[in-house]
Amino acid sequence: MVSFIEERPKNNAAGQNMVSDPKSAQKPPAPPGFISISRKKLLQNLEINAGARVNSWVDSMRASSPTHMKSAPSIADDQGSWNLNHPSALDMFGQIIDASKGKQIVMFLDYDGTLSPIVADPDRAFMSKKMRKTVRKLAKCFPTAIVSGRCRDKVYNFVKLAELYYAGSHGMDIKGPEKGSKSNKDAESVLFQPASEFLPMIDEVYKQLVETTKSTPGAKVENNKFCLSVHFRCVDEKVIKENSKSQIIKLCYHHLIKWSELAQQVKSVLKDYPKLRLTQGRKVLEIRPTIKWDKGKALEFLLESLGFANCTDVFPVYIGDDRTDEDAFKILRDRGQGFGILVSKFPKDTNASYSLQEPDEVMDFLRRLVEWKELSLRAQSRM
Repeated sequence: MVSFIEERPKNNAAGQNMVSDPKSAQKPPAPPGFISISRKKLLQNLEINAGARVNSWVDSMRASSPTHMKSAPSIADDQGSWNLNHPSALDMFGQIIDASKGKQIVMFLDYDGTLSPIVADPDRAFMSKKMRKTVRKLAKCFPTAIVSGRCRDKVYNFVKLAELYYAGSHGMDIKGPEKGSKSNKDAESVLFQPASEFLPMIDEVYKQLVETTKSTPGAKVENNKFCLSVHFRCVDEKVIKENSKSQIIKLCYHHLIKWSELAQQVKSVLKDYPKLRLTQGRKVLEIRPTIKWDKGKALEFLLESLGFANCTDVFPVYIGDDRTDEDAFKILRDRGQGFGILVSKFPKDTNASYSLQEPDEVMDFLRRLVEWKELSLRAQSRM
């Protein structure tokens, strides 16, 4: 039997956490909230769907976590309905602008998968020069923050724009624009670190994970200061393209097993650290302190820091691609202010209102926002 451990998100966010164990037939039944699927049944399901959906799987394996290899085909049948409920932010740009009239737009942007493509090596997730130029122009028009699961300093080194707000480690490390930056000379630097007491524990677990995951090829542990990320490189696209459907099925199964083994290694380390919790994102396992803080809380903190805590004339826009961004999408939906935009090529359960398919579309959307703002300012100057 192959067990898939599913951590059911409270907000029905996209995807499922799956952990498999080839020897689970000899182990006690899975606890409540866990599901088990036999290897035979899994392979049959893969074979049934292979003929019509291999291309979807290839795209999914490029862009999302291994769990989506299971979920994407079934949800894809309802693509039209999903697009109706989460239309393209580019197609609905006029409607979005109409909703923001008379309000201050504030931009919140995830980094990986939003401003840069998802890549096998997390240290090479560079944003393009065109994207950096676009984000720089955006920050001149609207208050802009990067909200990422990565270490704040690492995100800053990728983006290299001093005029932005940066919220690293899923919002547990927040800092405002650097004093003396051209566009924010008088801005005070915001610094908030609600999980400082966990730093020694995070460092200790990091060292253990580096040692424990050495046996898994493609695994990489990233220290994001207030949280940890365990990355797992997906099956190489060239290998997928050059293999037959039956070989792809075997690769998919092998990939799930390897992902499972890595997750079990991580869980074996974390069992001695109850103050840390494990979640899953796109191609990554995340370890964070169990404090009540996430990207949604970071969004609220930044709005308050900007003076928009209880304002009705603010219009926050959050763009992200990951399950962790759902916390921010939900905050905006609950506040009834602004909206979230999910970056995804595939239907997912989400609290976002609109969608974009990839970073290039994100750049197009940001460019249109900048152009609209510049035209508005020129029109006002003529009056």
